[in-house]
Amino acid sequence: MKHILKSIFLGSVAILAFACKTEEAEKTAERPNIIFIMSDDHAYQAISAYDNTLIETPNIDRIAKMGMLFTNASVTNSICAPSRATILTGKHSHINKKVDNHFPFDTTNVTFPQILHDAGYQTAMFGKLHFGNSPKGFDQFKILPDQGVYYNPDFITKNEGTINVEGYVTDIITDMTLDWLKNERKADQPFMLMYLHKAPHREWLPAERHLEEFTNRTFPEPATLFDDYSGRGRAAHEAEMNLLTDMHWSGDSKIYPEVMDELGIEETSSWDKGAFAREVGRLNESQRANWDKAYMKVNEDFKKAYPTMTEEDKMKWRYQRYMQDYLGTIKAVDENVGRVLDYLEANNLMENTIIVYTSDQGFYLGEHGWFDKRFVYNESFKTPLLMAWPIKVKAGTKSDEMVQNLDFAQTFLAAAGIEAPSDMQGESLLPLLTGETDKWTRDAVYYHYYEYPSVHMVKRHYAIITKDYKLVHYYFDNDEWELIDRKKDPMELTNVYDDPAYAEIRADLHKQLDGLREKYGDSSELSQEYIDMYLDDLAERQGFFGAKDTTLIDKIFEERKKK
Repeated sequence: MKHILKSIFLGSVAILAFACKTEEAEKTAERPNIIFIMSDDHAYQAISAYDNTLIETPNIDRIAKMGMLFTNASVTNSICAPSRATILTGKHSHINKKVDNHFPFDTTNVTFPQILHDAGYQTAMFGKLHFGNSPKGFDQFKILPDQGVYYNPDFITKNEGTINVEGYVTDIITDMTLDWLKNERKADQPFMLMYLHKAPHREWLPAERHLEEFTNRTFPEPATLFDDYSGRGRAAHEAEMNLLTDMHWSGDSKIYPEVMDELGIEETSSWDKGAFAREVGRLNESQRANWDKAYMKVNEDFKKAYPTMTEEDKMKWRYQRYMQDYLGTIKAVDENVGRVLDYLEANNLMENTIIVYTSDQGFYLGEHGWFDKRFVYNESFKTPLLMAWPIKVKAGTKSDEMVQNLDFAQTFLAAAGIEAPSDMQGESLLPLLTGETDKWTRDAVYYHYYEYPSVHMVKRHYAIITKDYKLVHYYFDNDEWELIDRKKDPMELTNVYDDPAYAEIRADLHKQLDGLREKYGDSSELSQEYIDMYLDDLAERQGFFGAKDTTLIDKIFEERKKK
């Protein structure tokens, strides 16, 4: 009888333990960990899960293999700080008020990390935020001041003040991230970790270990490298993003200032040589020796070739130099993403963790002859998005739905079982991630870019984008409309706005655009408020930084005086 009673007792304990474990597992499943990995200016064309023409990114690709690859992900405003503000707040730029890189972030905004933190999540941020020096809602943070630098960077920290760390920034940000996971993460709390890379932001300094490899590589040219913009209006013609005429010779292409002087090459802007001095000047003696070993050869070869180079030769040369450095910085990002994924796997943290890899926007890799972003054309409007959540998301899936960086906040809150604030404007991606696609209703997204007149001189514009078309309105010092047929014209070379064959489509898109502007609370009056605020501030500062040609800016201010 004693044996029977003992067996019954032990069985009951086992059942109770199993029940508790199951209950805890279910509870945990409702509150996943979140790791948000974001790079800066990482073009989807430079991720091999999208296209392996330029580079292989096996570790970033692992996220897509474990989960879902979004092929139509986009941003609401293709510029660094406004994109990050949209991600944090779940609101369009005109609502969260961070419309450009010029004005500060409104810290009265409530962000999704604050909400998660208040709901019991342990939170941390490492890397590039771009704005502010004390992000709200984080138990721990170590962030780069403003844009940060590639070598021997400074960090603003929550507990140590401003610190300097020797080494390469991509490695250091990962070291900090892994140290937090190993030593500060609390096993009894779900966590939300923002792991944010500076790379591949301009001026593109690869790690020492990649210098010789990438400065000796050659990459295929994009079909539109020599685009003459004949199919589009003033905006494309007047932008200052051309690889040959607008990219810095020293700061970007790494031609040493003394070599520029020897060859009689003038600076592209007043901060050309200064950018080189700022970035390369931070290298210690050992780092500089490795740098010179790779780049002196580049400079010597260029000196020999330059006197006989045609304009076409120079454009082709500058494209290769750009790709060598840009992709070289991505190599280190991919390696370090692999380090974090390896840690998660080794420590049984993969299954119930939402892992996101994205960029704050896309980037031009020579398409249309450009670098940088800002336009609503695909290379800058679209952004990479790879998401895994092994217990919820089927491995190796894809979605071509119109999703945006506007949607992250509500997705994370929904996954954590938290009701999103009613003023958030995105939509949870959970229906797409979990196969309930019938619950996804969005078929068009809204875009609005504001930072003009400014560096790169991309005009203010807003747009509606569907899977098939883009209707774009350029405004302020011009009034132009563009209609792009995304399916028939994937390189976006021809404006068909005035084509009679598109009259019905154009009318329908105008109606949809008006509806989106009303839905999201945007208007011409609000746009004018932002214009006035911006120009008032420029006038007060009595100066302008960024544009190569100030003729347009002078004209804008002359016209403004007449009003």
